[in-house]
Amino acid sequence: MTGRPAPAVLPPSLRPWLGLIAALAALVVVALGVLYAGHGEPGRVDRWIIRPTADSVPPPWRHVALALDFLGEPAGSTMLIVVGVAGCLLLRRPRAAVLVVAGVGMAVGTTTLLKHLVGRTIHGDGNLSYPSGHTAFFTALALMAALLTTGRLGLGRTGGTLLALAAALVAGAVMGWAQVALGAHYPTDVLGGWCTALAVIPATAWLVDRMADRLADRTADAGPRERR
Repeated sequence: MTGRPAPAVLPPSLRPWLGLIAALAALVVVALGVLYAGHGEPGRVDRWIIRPTADSVPPPWRHVALALDFLGEPAGSTMLIVVGVAGCLLLRRPRAAVLVVAGVGMAVGTTTLLKHLVGRTIHGDGNLSYPSGHTAFFTALALMAALLTTGRLGLGRTGGTLLALAAALVAGAVMGWAQVALGAHYPTDVLGGWCTALAVIPATAWLVDRMADRLADRTADAGPRERR
């Protein structure tokens, strides 16, 4: 007899919908990357929304944007990751703790790789901008928190999917606003970062569950043999 050492981080009821959303998000990331590859100026959509400059938003909202930006920097992001892992362990959700580390690593790593592949810049050739790593990071954390909440509360497919999307939308909008307000990214960079998180996190959660299930099966199979 086999069993899971901990609840799944990607509830089975959410897998079809989040899988579809992840696929669509990946298509958006690729499409925007192809569209803006090698560009160094805002596109038509960026100009229609806002042209980012260093003073797009005056105080006191600029201070809010700076505080949000700090959460995506190495010191701030490390603090959030540590808090997230500690919270998962206190709730006795080891898979969720693994997902926090793996999910952040995948989201940030993917945006870093895409920046070099796409080569879009802002404020000079050395400032790669697409997609926004800050937005991907913050969205990834919110999405993982929503998955943990869905599992703990036993939300169904509709409730869990809505919670995941709402959390991702709010987090992406908040951090995306900060990045555009500070002139660090174009709006389409933010959209690319948001979609990157939506594409990466469900896939990473599924992989964490698969690996944990296989480990649990091997442990359960080894038990009877040792007793013999």
